[in-house]
Amino acid sequence: MRKLLVLALVGLVAQLIDGSLGMAYGLTSSTLLLVAGVAPAAASASVHLAEIGTTLAAGVAHWRFGNVDWRVVTRIALPGAIGAFAGATVLSSISTEAAAPWMAGILFTLGAYLLIRFARPLRTDRVGGRLRGRFLGPLGLVAGFVDATGGGGWGPVATPALLVSGRMEPRKVIGSVDTAEFVVAGAASVGFLIGLGTEGFLLPTVAALLVGGLIAAPLAAWLVRIVPAQLLGAAVGGVIVLTNARTLIRSAELDGPARPTVYALLAIGWLAALVLAVRALRRTRRARAEAAQAADSSTAPAPAPLVGATAAVAVPAELTPTGTPNPR
Repeated sequence: MRKLLVLALVGLVAQLIDGSLGMAYGLTSSTLLLVAGVAPAAASASVHLAEIGTTLAAGVAHWRFGNVDWRVVTRIALPGAIGAFAGATVLSSISTEAAAPWMAGILFTLGAYLLIRFARPLRTDRVGGRLRGRFLGPLGLVAGFVDATGGGGWGPVATPALLVSGRMEPRKVIGSVDTAEFVVAGAASVGFLIGLGTEGFLLPTVAALLVGGLIAAPLAAWLVRIVPAQLLGAAVGGVIVLTNARTLIRSAELDGPARPTVYALLAIGWLAALVLAVRALRRTRRARAEAAQAADSSTAPAPAPLVGATAAVAVPAELTPTGTPNPR
């Protein structure tokens, strides 16, 4: 029971991060399941089965808050589903010993990408034009394949790519990616079901992750408007990097002083990314404040021109400069 409560808490935190950032539900959940000793294919299968429910709840919540661009969803979801099915099939055919470092390597790379991405200022300005299908299709295919083989990756691949395009509001990028992930998670689950059978899904784990995610989904759709993605992305990226480094170090059989040295370097890199993220966030907020101040000053009404000598006096005509009534 204690383990299930912990897993439910993991699902809640992972969904809060995912709904606020547009990524990291699968990364966070899969990373913790791997640390707990779950086989890579079973971890990814269980997380994706839970995601069917959490992404449905998240999509509905984002839709109610107006965070979804349905044109983007329809053009990225189907290629994502094809990539996810293929990725699930590949991961199901690999042995646990071979899959563990492979999956940890993907998660580590995505975590490092989060660190680098959110240590720099996020682009929030938009340019004209619409995202084309020839861009959204390949993006969904790659993101879906990485998502299934790595136990997560749909958001870290799709969300930054859409943000960098500059053609969507950040909240609509997050809402659209989360909504399309419902289709991707379903396709991945079908692939794992074919490759692993029903025994590949850890149903108690799925239930616990699902309960936590369903509780957090509506709150996350609201938090996306107020939570600073800059800090959240850097923090989550560091956790993922350090956690999956453990598996990679073990696979590389690093012993002696090499192991603590690697951990120390990774921790220093994480701290540096957090500092840069704070600075970038401050610069962004300062630039927005200056832009808002400039816009207010440019729209302020100009003072009325002075006409004649009487216009310079701001007191009624019947009063003298001392404020006493004029004699009539």
